[in-house]
Amino acid sequence: MTTLTTEKIHGEVQARYGRIATEFQTGCCAADAEASFIEECGCGAELYDTDLTALPQDVTGLSLGCGDPITLAELQPGQTVLDLGSGGGIDCFLAAKQVGPTGYVIGVDMTSEMLAKANRNKAKMAADNVEFRQGYIEDIPVDANSVDVIISNCVINLSPDKLAVFHEAHRVLKPGGKLAVSDMVTQGRFTPQERLDMSRWAGCITGAEDITDYAAWLKTAGFTDISIRDKGAPTVELADSISLDQAARIFSARITAYKP
Repeated sequence: MTTLTTEKIHGEVQARYGRIATEFQTGCCAADAEASFIEECGCGAELYDTDLTALPQDVTGLSLGCGDPITLAELQPGQTVLDLGSGGGIDCFLAAKQVGPTGYVIGVDMTSEMLAKANRNKAKMAADNVEFRQGYIEDIPVDANSVDVIISNCVINLSPDKLAVFHEAHRVLKPGGKLAVSDMVTQGRFTPQERLDMSRWAGCITGAEDITDYAAWLKTAGFTDISIRDKGAPTVELADSISLDQAARIFSARITAYKP
C-alpha cells in the first residue's frame, strides 16, 4: 500500500494549484472538482457577503474558497492580518480594504504560480498594505506574537499536519488574537484507503478531518472559545460534538478560535 508522506501531499497540492493558476480555471468549479464538493461549498466568489465589484476578474476568478472568512473575521482598521494559503489573493485584498492604510495583510502560500499571480494582482490594485510570502502553513514565515487575526479559506484541510498548522497559528497570533477560518470538515472519518486518493485530497475532499479531531487539535495548540458551525446550519454549535462512527459526511464549516 502506498504511504502518505508530507512531501507527497504537498507535491500533489502544489501541482494542482499551480496548474489552476497557470491555466486560470475559475474557482472550485474547475473541471476536476468533485460534484459533492461543489454542492457543499458553492463556487468561490459567490460565497462572499462582501462587495467584490472593485476586484478584477484575475482576483475573483481565482477564488478557490468554501466560505467567507472576511465576514467571519470582523476586521477592524489598523489590524495586522495573516491569510494561510492566500492563493490568488482575494481574501488578502478584501482584508486590506477593511484594515485600511494603517493595517497590514500578509498572505502565505507554498505554490510559486499562485504567488506570481497574487503579486501581479497586487501591482494592478496598488495594494501597498499587502505582502505575499512563500512558505508552508505548517512552518509559517511570520514572527511570533505579531498578528491580530488569521484567516484561511478552504486550505487547512489540504495540510498533512493540521496540529502543526494550529501550533504555528497560535505562535504568530498576539495574545487575544483571533483565528477565523472557512474549511472543509467532516462528521465521521475517511478510511485510510479513501485518504490514499491524492486527487480527492488535493481537491479538498479526503484531507478533511472529523470535527472532533479538528476541535481537539485547536485545544491542544492552546486555542480557547472554539466554535465550529456548518455553513448550512450556522446556529448549531458543533465544537463539542462526539465523534460519530459513520462514513464521512463532508461540509463547509465556519470556524473561530482565540489565543488567550
